[in-house]
Amino acid sequence: MDSENLNLQTHKAVFTSPLYLTSGRILEPYEIVYETYGNLNATKSNAILVTHALTGSHHCAGKYEGDKKSGWWDKMVGSGKYIDTDKYFVICCSVIGSPFGSTSPITPTYGSFGNNDFYRFSFPLITIQDMVRSIKILLNYIGIESLHAIVGGSMGGMQTLCFAILYPRIAKMFIPIATSYASNPNIIAINKVMKEVIMLDPAFNGGNYEINGDYRFKGLQIARMLGFTQYISLDTMQNKFSRKYVLDDGHFDMFGRFEIERYLDYNGATFASLFDPLCYLYLIRAVSIYDASLGFDCLESALSQIQSPLHLIGFSGDNMFPIDEMRYIKECMDKLGKDSTLDIIDSNYGHDGFLVEIEKYGHIIKGLLD
Repeated sequence: MDSENLNLQTHKAVFTSPLYLTSGRILEPYEIVYETYGNLNATKSNAILVTHALTGSHHCAGKYEGDKKSGWWDKMVGSGKYIDTDKYFVICCSVIGSPFGSTSPITPTYGSFGNNDFYRFSFPLITIQDMVRSIKILLNYIGIESLHAIVGGSMGGMQTLCFAILYPRIAKMFIPIATSYASNPNIIAINKVMKEVIMLDPAFNGGNYEINGDYRFKGLQIARMLGFTQYISLDTMQNKFSRKYVLDDGHFDMFGRFEIERYLDYNGATFASLFDPLCYLYLIRAVSIYDASLGFDCLESALSQIQSPLHLIGFSGDNMFPIDEMRYIKECMDKLGKDSTLDIIDSNYGHDGFLVEIEKYGHIIKGLLD
């Protein structure tokens, strides 16, 4: 296990008190899986919470024995890296609703026996705010009352912004990356199409498939293909694939493929072998209904709650969350007289630049933390 320098530890916390959800329903009991990296100092003042994106997990750094890939933010988090685990105690957890161990639609219902009594569609709808509230309860459980920082990108950025609004004094700073104050109609539309292709997959069987069975759901593969077209820009597609054709495929064969088509086949199949379709449906629904001002009269009213500096980082080539959406957050913060910054990273990569182009903005995060 590549964890010696990280002091990587994996935990599961079980909560028997009810989690009251935005929908009015409750989740009881529930579990959260999380990882920690580095060491907590004596005053508990060096803790940083990292929040993950839609398909992320608690495993943001390091590599376990047998793994081909490191954690999803391994270039950012680690010994001597931008979020330095020699200095900071880093916490990352799988949100409720994800398929990586925290309570979700594929969790057996309380008191069930055997392997056939799972939540499935009886699982309550989860919002970004619900994710945040559950993580706050986890932090209380760990014994951490305040954080040095909360940082996350995409759906993780949504969580970070909601943390700043709901728990304004929990961190010295909040760093939302490549995100927005509310999901725009394009995201909602794409999520609608992804939902439909998953639901139409015969193997999905209305959500009544064998949990943990050996499936590679075609609907989930197609949903991932569609999502991928939103995550990277046309410039990146041109640079990586252009109009190159698979040499072994017939050019005038109906089933011949361009290189971009072959990559989509590979990426979709790989994703479907690792993720769960029910969890995916619940998480994209949470993203679609995301609004940081939920429960407030307007966005300015929500942002007025923030007490610590808000450091926004956006990418010029992000088509999912256009940079104007992050500028609007900054404008509202300025109007309110709140402490905030906005760094715009010049990038043609697209939304996934926050995962791929770490070297372009990691120094900004390091500077803020240090």
